[in-house]
Amino acid sequence: MTSSSSVVEVATAHGPARVHVDDGAGALLVLGHGAGGGVGAPDLVAVSNAARELAIRVALVEQPYRVAGRRSPAPAKQLDAAWISVVEYLRTDEPLVVGGRSAGARVACRTAAATNAVGVLCLAFPLHPPGRPEKSRLDELEAVSVPTLVIQGEHDPFGLPPPAKNRSVVRVAGDHGLKSDLEAVAAAARDWLSRLADRDVVQ
Repeated sequence: MTSSSSVVEVATAHGPARVHVDDGAGALLVLGHGAGGGVGAPDLVAVSNAARELAIRVALVEQPYRVAGRRSPAPAKQLDAAWISVVEYLRTDEPLVVGGRSAGARVACRTAAATNAVGVLCLAFPLHPPGRPEKSRLDELEAVSVPTLVIQGEHDPFGLPPPAKNRSVVRVAGDHGLKSDLEAVAAAARDWLSRLADRDVVQ
């Protein structure tokens, strides 16, 4: 289990991003925050600790707009470009899993191919705006070709993505905040990451 970490700023075309990254070597899980939140969200913390129990390092990424003190997210293209810059900065020869909560999960899905990730871990993927199921974002999940885990609150007003051949969906108690059963969130992430390791995807 990793016991120390560093905070680094990474230059991007849209301003500096801030990364809290575990020291050491080995497989890396890179996680992004939700639209108006930060890297201290309870579900992000729970999943980070679960990964560390498996000796997987964690990097928590603050997008440039949050580093600049803004709560309203930048346009998707800017989020994606900044994310790719951060992942390239962090890249080693070790396996890389990307993910995040809500908007951060969408970024990870949209850029999974560009970052050469071996897996994508989505917390509270916002399938559609509340009450607007016709505005589906399922295409962002469907475009991911590597193993994907979605952990979703069973009462999430943003919808429940369906499972697919390469996509596992775990329903837990609660809503979009995923705060009701953090142990279940951590267990789902731990089980999925362990299975990636068993398949030699993450070592």
